[in-house]
Amino acid sequence: MASAAEQLAANVNWSAFAKATELQKRLWFTLGALVIYRLGTYIPVPGVDPIIMKDVFEQQAGGVFGMFNVFAGGALERMTIFALNVMPYISASIIMQLLTTVSPTLEQWKKEGEQGRKKINQYTRYGTVILAAFQAYGIAAGLEGLQGSAGSAVQDPGMFFRFTTVVTLTGGTLFLMWLGEQITARGVGNGISLIIFAGIVAELPSALAGTLELGRLGTLSTAVILFLIVMVVATIAFIVFVERAQRRVLVQYPKRQMGNRMIGGETSHLPLKVNTAGVIPAIFASSLLLMPVTVAQFSQASGPEWLQSVVAMLGPGQPLYLALYISGVVFFCFFYTSVVFNPQDTADNLKKNGGFVPGIRPGQRTAEYLDYVLTRITVIGAAYLAAVCLLPEILRGQWNVPFYFGGTSLLIVVSVTMDTVGQIQSHLLAHQYEGLIKKSKLRGARR
Repeated sequence: MASAAEQLAANVNWSAFAKATELQKRLWFTLGALVIYRLGTYIPVPGVDPIIMKDVFEQQAGGVFGMFNVFAGGALERMTIFALNVMPYISASIIMQLLTTVSPTLEQWKKEGEQGRKKINQYTRYGTVILAAFQAYGIAAGLEGLQGSAGSAVQDPGMFFRFTTVVTLTGGTLFLMWLGEQITARGVGNGISLIIFAGIVAELPSALAGTLELGRLGTLSTAVILFLIVMVVATIAFIVFVERAQRRVLVQYPKRQMGNRMIGGETSHLPLKVNTAGVIPAIFASSLLLMPVTVAQFSQASGPEWLQSVVAMLGPGQPLYLALYISGVVFFCFFYTSVVFNPQDTADNLKKNGGFVPGIRPGQRTAEYLDYVLTRITVIGAAYLAAVCLLPEILRGQWNVPFYFGGTSLLIVVSVTMDTVGQIQSHLLAHQYEGLIKKSKLRGARR
């Protein structure tokens, strides 16, 4: 028999959405913030010739540029103020989370709750400024060496250009970081994830148009294009299936007497997702690998010979690139799972509340059992993430398909969509609960 919450969720409809004015305000705020982000991807960096930049990008779009341009929502191709996107912030978050596991001070802050989280976020912002400035300077120096068919991409190279580029790109990243935090606090969904989601979706029409154009010219056969469409649909279904998959650990609560009443004795379950880390490992691995390679590729024209060799070995489809990418995905899958779910804390909480796993002694034995189960399902989750992230590399390597909306991009889009829809449903349920509470109070007052 369905619970009261499940019955209430089944009754969520458009009429309930029309009455949820608070949810509508949050949705409008989220939409407005994403529109501002998209407008910013068309504001160029001062001193860069957009025509020559587009010519240079078309020559190298098949490499790292094309992949990073998808995450930047086309801002890199146009070299706009949001060319770095939120990747420096994500890199700073990775560094802070890694330091949390080795620094006793940061670990203590993490246990302090909201106040500790604010301290960690503040240092993450400082790290974002440093990383964004460093990456922006590398891009500025690399832009001065780019040559198109009509001349140099930079109209007036020099220290003043580098300074203005660093300030512009760093300011753009900090603005996106602030905008993402505002979306999380005042809108619906995770702001940073929605910004990346908006950039990927914005590039989807051009990617589809480019693929269809290759079919019209005869470069790609109709059978290959149909296969791509079927494969994308199948991949979306596979991602949804795995993201919703759970390993439910049975938890039993003993009966106990409180006053004249006997409570407890019910059976519950502890849901462990197959992919506990979600889309974070793919984003982390991409940001750590793509941004340094992009800066190196910008600078290879004026850099030493060894830099050109490194860029060649780290090109998409190359064995070294694939090995580093998959290793990063697997590592962050296990690492972020350990951050999100702590078996020892969960076992202690179960013990305090009188819960236990049937056949497992409470306390340390329960923690070991949960860690054993979590490790096994994380192996499956890591293999799933690695397979999905390898998908676009196989496409480009086998059929030379310039179809960047695959693998990691699909994973991000589907996961963010599911998370956002889930939050919208939570807001609707909360609104319905508030309506029921108000009705019960009115009935009580009448009586």
